[in-house]
Amino acid sequence: MEQADLFKLIHTGELFTNEAIIRWMKSFPHNLGISPVIVLGELKAKGPQKQTILAKQLGYTPGAMTNIANRLIKLGLAERQYNENDRRNVLLAITESGAEIFAEAQRKGQELRTELFQVLSDEELRQYLAIHEKLLANMQTQDEDSPGAR
Repeated sequence: MEQADLFKLIHTGELFTNEAIIRWMKSFPHNLGISPVIVLGELKAKGPQKQTILAKQLGYTPGAMTNIANRLIKLGLAERQYNENDRRNVLLAITESGAEIFAEAQRKGQELRTELFQVLSDEELRQYLAIHEKLLANMQTQDEDSPGAR
């Protein structure tokens, strides 16, 4: 594949992702945005975490993570948990309301993906899945082999 075609593929993939996010945000009735929902998902999946760890895992700057956390707390979707023995050890945790909002975001996302991918045949879906699994496995192998992963 020529380099121009590769960049066209990447650009088209980015356009698709951006359009999907825009459509999701329009369909999601809460004025929240994608980054706070991603943080809620991480908290739901892995439990309470330090904001610095969350920022690093999700690729956010510490300042951006602070803004996201403050917004989630203000909306009652997350809370700070303090360690009584060491008040400097602060974790961000999802609340029950946050878990409900995250579940709703997931449902909207599933509905949108079903709508967007219905244009593909079963064979095209299988190929698309196989390609993405291969790319993901390659990235994970590279991550394991990188010096910072050890």
